[in-house]
Amino acid sequence: MTAYLDSAATTRVREEAAAAAMSAMREVFGNTSSSHLPGRRAAALLEKARADVAGVPGATPESVVFTSGGTEADNHAIIRGAESRARRGRHVITSLAEHEAVLRPMEQLASQGFDVTFLRPGPTGAVSFEDVADALREDTILVSLMLVNNETGAINPVGEIAGEIKRRGHGTLLHTDAVQAYGKLPMPSGTPGADLVSVSAHKIHGSKGAGALIIRPGVNIPPLILGGAQEGGLRPGTHALPAIAAFGEAARLAKSELRDNLARAETLKSLAVSEITARLPEAVIISPRGGSPYILSFSLPGHRAETLMNALDAEGIYLSRSSACKKGARSHTLEAMRLPPGVIDGALRASFSKDTTAEEVTYFAERLERVSKSVFTRKR
Repeated sequence: MTAYLDSAATTRVREEAAAAAMSAMREVFGNTSSSHLPGRRAAALLEKARADVAGVPGATPESVVFTSGGTEADNHAIIRGAESRARRGRHVITSLAEHEAVLRPMEQLASQGFDVTFLRPGPTGAVSFEDVADALREDTILVSLMLVNNETGAINPVGEIAGEIKRRGHGTLLHTDAVQAYGKLPMPSGTPGADLVSVSAHKIHGSKGAGALIIRPGVNIPPLILGGAQEGGLRPGTHALPAIAAFGEAARLAKSELRDNLARAETLKSLAVSEITARLPEAVIISPRGGSPYILSFSLPGHRAETLMNALDAEGIYLSRSSACKKGARSHTLEAMRLPPGVIDGALRASFSKDTTAEEVTYFAERLERVSKSVFTRKR
């Protein structure tokens, strides 16, 4: 038996999305910018996908700008968002627990003379509303905070922060990386109160290579790359229509299945926590209660996470230490939370999707108990 528990890194492309991609490659293969019939058919498919992607949070189709993924969307929102407001001020706020796709652009802004405030997350992995409110200034032009932390599942109070920004009336842009929330958690108000929202296809059973930046109507930022007139000039380049078509179909189905999938994830996470803690009382559950049910961060202090991962891999169980993008590096998120070194070094992330079964979770817990004891015995 195998158990794939790394859906926060990527999900299997669902059959319906794969079929949509194949159709775009073999049947609706025209260039979306061409004026002939094949081009018009491709353009119609593009706009259908745009409407389906927008429909998940209840945004308008015109607000969706297709990108190559969440990383590009984050870079576009942060770099161009800050630059577009630079005349009003040069203060930017983010957190130390953000994805690298946010932290690296923030570091670039800092190197260009922007004043970047890096807030420390609390013990749950989320930043507090009070810390953000205290950090806001008249010259704050951009706030960027992820909706769901990709390592712990902690949920940031983006809606409350949006309300505070609006109340102050300084024209501050709010960006949220919603990659781990999109299609998984309810996202009211079109863009959960944010001006700029980054989303990705391959976290919801679409294909890799497609994402979007959802821009609230009335917000104007320049393009990140230059070229043609695609995406209203905001994202030039020939559309990757197969990936976009798959994204649209995955988004449409994610919206229709959201409640059922959410309840399933809650059951699976609860089962995983109970199994792990019953078999391994020394385990530390890092993910907070009330966080995303799709992500479970836990630790076996005294063990090395990489050793456990390798042992589990040999048993056909696939999960991660932290973010897949870290490639084995120590988690900056857990360090920012000021967890004890032993907890950080023994931390693993299990993450679930609509395809995850209770049998996989139970098998994982059984093998985790076995390999942890085996590793401990070898240490002695």
